[in-house]
Amino acid sequence: MITLREVTVSYQRHPAVHHLSGHFPQGEMTAITGPNGAGKSSLFKALLGALPLSGGRVTWQGESRKKTAWLPQTATLDRSFPMRVAEVVMLGAWRHTGGFAGATRPLAQQARRTLDTVKLTGFEQRGIDTLSAGQFQRVLFARLMMQEAEVILLDEPFTAIDARTTQDLLSLLHLWKREGRTVIAILHDLDQIRSHFPQTLLLAREGIAWGKSAAVLSDTNLRRARAMAERWDESAPRCELPRASPLDPTRDP
Repeated sequence: MITLREVTVSYQRHPAVHHLSGHFPQGEMTAITGPNGAGKSSLFKALLGALPLSGGRVTWQGESRKKTAWLPQTATLDRSFPMRVAEVVMLGAWRHTGGFAGATRPLAQQARRTLDTVKLTGFEQRGIDTLSAGQFQRVLFARLMMQEAEVILLDEPFTAIDARTTQDLLSLLHLWKREGRTVIAILHDLDQIRSHFPQTLLLAREGIAWGKSAAVLSDTNLRRARAMAERWDESAPRCELPRASPLDPTRDP
């Protein structure tokens, strides 16, 4: 569904993601993992067009880029804004309601069903500042459901939430997969990845491995990712020369 060819993303001419090639399969659950500062969130922003590419190309299948939903890290969201749960969920229907149109009855009913699905029945009028971390994450997943996206990008969706909420939301991800949606999540819990995500990209600014999770998350690959992150030179100049990525299945032998 999404193919990367020699993708480089830079900040002030220093690469956050360096010559990355590979693809995210359609209708699959793929985890992106790696050490802190490995470029995982930068890659997401590049996929969304929020960060320009310094080099390479990202190719989306059909209209999938227009049907993409993104959940940023919860820590970056301001929960002090006076909004009710129902209002946050309805933000997911923006493409139907626009900036000024009110919610139609069918959309309001759909919003209530999404809250039922994430086990927040009766929370419609609660202020988001009164919710626990787990409850707020359930609200954000309900908002994602309202977007009816084909591709769903999740940036550390299970950080600092309780185990019950994590299991419920993981079940929702499996439901999306059965519906044919493509789920890509930044995660740090390797056991969680092995249990729930068939595909993994191990990133340390450069791609270490990309493919079946059992093979990617080998001790050798994990050690290599840590070593590469530790020796990365922030003062080094950006690489200007194109080269074939070892992860690129289309490169010439």
